[in-house]
Amino acid sequence: MQTRTLGSTGPAVSALGLGAMGMSGAYGAADRAESIATVHAALEAGVTLIDTGDFYAMGHNELLLAEALRGRDRDSYRLSVKFGQLRGPGHEFSGQDGRPEAVKNFLAYSLTRLGTDHIDIYRPARLDSTVPIEESVGAIKEMIDAGYVRYLGLSEVDAATIRRAQAVHPVADLQIEYSLLSRAVEAHVLPTLRELGIGLTAYGVLGRGLISGHWSMGRTAGPGDGRGFSPRFSSGNVEHNLALAEALRRVADAKGCTVAQLAIAWVAAQGEDIVPLVGARTRERLAEALPAMELTLAADDLAEIEKAVPPGAASGDRYPSAFMAGLGVGN
Repeated sequence: MQTRTLGSTGPAVSALGLGAMGMSGAYGAADRAESIATVHAALEAGVTLIDTGDFYAMGHNELLLAEALRGRDRDSYRLSVKFGQLRGPGHEFSGQDGRPEAVKNFLAYSLTRLGTDHIDIYRPARLDSTVPIEESVGAIKEMIDAGYVRYLGLSEVDAATIRRAQAVHPVADLQIEYSLLSRAVEAHVLPTLRELGIGLTAYGVLGRGLISGHWSMGRTAGPGDGRGFSPRFSSGNVEHNLALAEALRRVADAKGCTVAQLAIAWVAAQGEDIVPLVGARTRERLAEALPAMELTLAADDLAEIEKAVPPGAASGDRYPSAFMAGLGVGN
């Protein structure tokens, strides 16, 4: 497994990271034993970056990872944890909490659930518009100074917020959606990251499955699958987006790889400062994703990919309207 460094101040991590959200029901029922086996397979393949959130199934994901990582050398992997999303007992979202006292409270619970004495990269999941980012970041800085956190991360914020956070403490990376279907980051955020020496961890690199090559026309999201609320999977949009996936398939076939591998490789090819996260929740999907990091895309390949899926080609927002307002960039 190749490695990449998250910005000028962050840690060295595997060039491909594992996003664990789907292992806790975000895309419908997941198999616990298979999820744990997938984490083990990822570690054995050299994946060292594992991403979670304390609100993924209300702590379930952190407890799952604690079980999967038990007995492993703590220095052999990096945990990236998002916090601050508020949810009710029905799992409905009800805002963000970035108050300094809340930051420390969330951290205490995560450390306990994960069974560790430190989090490698700690980040607010979304910006709390009622709390200056300087205050939230200041609390994380205190936790870094105390040894409970190693690096500061951000998630889904705009360029101005990144600059304000960086003025308080060096930011290792920004986690944000970035794929062939979601390229808004390229306009202002990515240039700002590069100016400041901040890395990018890209989630949603397969468009939540839309450009994985495994979602088909007529398929519907099952019980508990959040894609049932995604505009890009809705009738009228999904047909258009799957046509893009089929155009991408033709490029992949010519390249001798799968659609998923091509989509992951495209993100990785956008810069050595970018680490794609794949949300594999089975060993089969992980095994498909891993070879993407060995795929070399020449200028001609990149041109063909851009022709198949031009910037802005996706139909529908990447989140339901209620969530779009909380994002630092658009689609």
